[in-house]
Amino acid sequence: MSNNVQSIERALTILDMLSEYPDGIQITRLSELVGLNKSTTHRLLSTLVNMNYVVKDDTTDKYKLGLQIVYLSRNILSNMNITEISKPYLEKLVRDVNETVHLCIEDNGEVMYVDKIESNQTIRMYSRIGSRAPMYCTGVGKVLLSGMSETKFNKIVSKIEFFPRTEATITSKEELIREVEKIKQQQYSLDNVEYQDGIRCIAAPIYDYNGNIIATFSISGPSNRITMDVVNNLLIDKVRQTTAEISLNFGYVEKKTNTIF
Repeated sequence: MSNNVQSIERALTILDMLSEYPDGIQITRLSELVGLNKSTTHRLLSTLVNMNYVVKDDTTDKYKLGLQIVYLSRNILSNMNITEISKPYLEKLVRDVNETVHLCIEDNGEVMYVDKIESNQTIRMYSRIGSRAPMYCTGVGKVLLSGMSETKFNKIVSKIEFFPRTEATITSKEELIREVEKIKQQQYSLDNVEYQDGIRCIAAPIYDYNGNIIATFSISGPSNRITMDVVNNLLIDKVRQTTAEISLNFGYVEKKTNTIF
């Protein structure tokens, strides 16, 4: 990190922190969170406000992200039409199973949640669009790993710290490799109470016209609702059907084979 330009790093740290406070945050609290004194924070914020990356509410004295952030991301968002294309199919899936559904991509070796559709259950999943999760202990992460080249897979896995988040968490590279090979065969993945106690997920891939995995989606909920009987008797078929429907929009036609490649 020694090569970073300090003022740029500090400004980006402020923007990252503001992204956690969509309703805004006052400068005193912001300074504490980013570890800078108030005068330095104010100087950086003034520049960001002048460039419309940050806006200040004069009534509350709170700062929040400005619309320039949206402008910067316009081309990325236009290329990520996977969210728009997938949404009606994922909404149908939620109606069918009445559990929360997430849409995820891989970003810098982590899972990133790019869409979330809530069920109407009283007990819901706590998660947010834009949040991240590890790959080795989530159903969506393991699906994404299953679609990677050997080189990329090894690069990402070499950086994983196999922290046991629950008693069921995968804790070694060897165990993860065996799990990923199984996922390639069955075309779905389970987070079998591996990431969070009491939560079970089933995830499946979304393919492009070349058969590459470009995203993944999951059904998540309490393990007393998403039992293994429900997984085996209902959800496996549901996610496979949804995979086929969404992937067809990207030119993928399922091949009659025992692997996903």
